Amino acid sequence: MKLSRYIAMSALMLGFSLANAQPNAQKHRVLILTDIENEPDDTQSMVRFLTYSNHWDVEGLIATTSIHQQKRIAPEKIKQLINAYGKVRSNLLLHEKGYPETEYLLSITKSSFPEFGLNAVGKGKDSEGSEWIIKVVDKKDDRPVWIPVWGGANCLAQALWKVKMTRSPEDLKKFVSKIRMYTISDQDDTGPWIRKNFPDLFYVGSPGYHAAGAYHYATWSGISGDKFHGRFVGADFTIVDNPWLDENVRNHGPLGAEYPFTKFLMEGDTPSFLGLINNGLNDPEHPEFGGWGGRYELYTPHTLKYFYEPETRPIYTDAMDEVKGVDSAFHTSNKATLWRWREAFQHDFAARMDWTIKPYKDANHPPKAALKHANAIKAKTGEKVTLSAEGSEDPDGNELTYQWIYYPEPGSYNVKEPLKINEINAKTTFFTAPKVEKPETVHIILAVTDKGVPALTRYQRVIVTVYPE
Repeated sequence: MKLSRYIAMSALMLGFSLANAQPNAQKHRVLILTDIENEPDDTQSMVRFLTYSNHWDVEGLIATTSIHQQKRIAPEKIKQLINAYGKVRSNLLLHEKGYPETEYLLSITKSSFPEFGLNAVGKGKDSEGSEWIIKVVDKKDDRPVWIPVWGGANCLAQALWKVKMTRSPEDLKKFVSKIRMYTISDQDDTGPWIRKNFPDLFYVGSPGYHAAGAYHYATWSGISGDKFHGRFVGADFTIVDNPWLDENVRNHGPLGAEYPFTKFLMEGDTPSFLGLINNGLNDPEHPEFGGWGGRYELYTPHTLKYFYEPETRPIYTDAMDEVKGVDSAFHTSNKATLWRWREAFQHDFAARMDWTIKPYKDANHPPKAALKHANAIKAKTGEKVTLSAEGSEDPDGNELTYQWIYYPEPGSYNVKEPLKINEINAKTTFFTAPKVEKPETVHIILAVTDKGVPALTRYQRVIVTVYPE
């Protein structure tokens, strides 16, 4: 199939519109696949996920296998964590509305077929997990279903196989169009199988393995990994290390007590849902925009690397950002797409753990970032573009600070000289639209941070389309 068709399909699927560049406040539908119990990080990620469960319509928590846990599934561990969440839910509701009931979360916890990879796909391999996926996707709801895959993808593969074998091509296409999939590496052989057999499926994949079988340092590892040639070079490592987790997570009530000691990397699966949090920065339908969960670009088949086998379709995968590291040097890395936000998302998690045990007056709550103008702006070369955060406020009455961040990588404007914003820490500022030869897009992020403890940040994204003079 020609690349032009893929690009056209992708553009249609994303429904790109500058006028709608901001994330929709409507809740996302989310269904998790997890090989929980294979190592501590799945449990860690599930604890964080539950503290944000009011941000989404959680529609499934399915225990799966993976290359690390090939014959076992552990739904009982998911239920254990849900019961711990149930002990703090009433306190969470003091801080924000919408946390799902414990009984509901238990009811949507399901099991997949306890075999590895494609051994769990085909006739006679249905499970309550794969049947549940079909039921959720079939629901009369126009919103897509986001499926973060923390382990193997064979439960989803079985659901897709069954729909393909039992429905018309038109109905299959409709079913596939409602799925948004993000995989934390290829942890079984069904990821490549899905990409090959369902080329229209919205697929974000952070690479998993070299040909020799060793892990490639994928974007998701940037959540807590920083070392390069033995040196810490990325974001602040202390806020993802065990002493910080002891103080801010593990000693925080029944749910915090379930957060295990880090064995390898902290929360390697968390990037799959960080980008679904409604913080004003994230726009899940646009992985190339970047957000708390990292940034991913649509790569053509011949440029893809580190997968089990050659790819036959474009796929959203690891993109590169340049950030200034803790070593004061600038680093270009796929992990940098996460490094740049680490302090913000770790502080945010710490605040939510506070919510599990503290009354409203003793905890901090995120500010509201607002713009006095639209999120999409048009300008001609040489024009003054005013940026204003008027209307931003803090629910706790804390003082706010402002930062206007020029984020070059998501935009099409790409020159050696960086865009110069007049006063990056002013509530209202401006820049001069750069010289362009054709219409170009420029992404500017407003970060509004309060002076509470821990300091919390919310965002607005401004996309400026600059036209030739």
